[in-house]
Amino acid sequence: MQTNRRDFLKGMSAGVLCLSLTSLGFDLTEAKAYAKELKTKNCRAVTSVCPFCAVCCQIIAYERDGKLIATEGDPDFPVNEGSLCAKGASLWSMYTNKHRPTKPMYRAPYSDKWVEKDWDWTLNRIATLVKEARDKDLILKNEKGQTVNRLESVFWMGTSHASNEECAIINQAMKSLGVVSIDHQARV
Repeated sequence: MQTNRRDFLKGMSAGVLCLSLTSLGFDLTEAKAYAKELKTKNCRAVTSVCPFCAVCCQIIAYERDGKLIATEGDPDFPVNEGSLCAKGASLWSMYTNKHRPTKPMYRAPYSDKWVEKDWDWTLNRIATLVKEARDKDLILKNEKGQTVNRLESVFWMGTSHASNEECAIINQAMKSLGVVSIDHQARV
């Protein structure tokens, strides 16, 4: 957030005035409650889950006219009781950041330029590369002649955005390809 000297001085003056009124015995509880209400006035509150780890803290997202206005921890949810970690607290700013990629970006080998691609192209490219790696690197038998069907050139890193059930399916899919290097973001 950028501020200029004039706005800074206005804010400081308002802060000094509030502190002065408080020290004179004025009760600012109602004013604080009203000020908090202004941010989310005429907004629709939607409960959701923070996507950044497996704790799944519940958040309240405030939406007005199809735009995300604010997010905060849900004080009624027993897991986080309204508190959020640094990642969860930054959810709104991460979502509204103009630099956030919203489409797949591809950088060809040895290129210094990123190119926007669509999801069909991206998923087909990933599938093609995995198939090529499996065809080239699959180890069918070990030194003793035992069947192992092992693919050591592909690594899978799981995500906390997936549920337990989704993680189980992904894990089974990776193992069916022969992938042995499997980890999960929650461990990192």
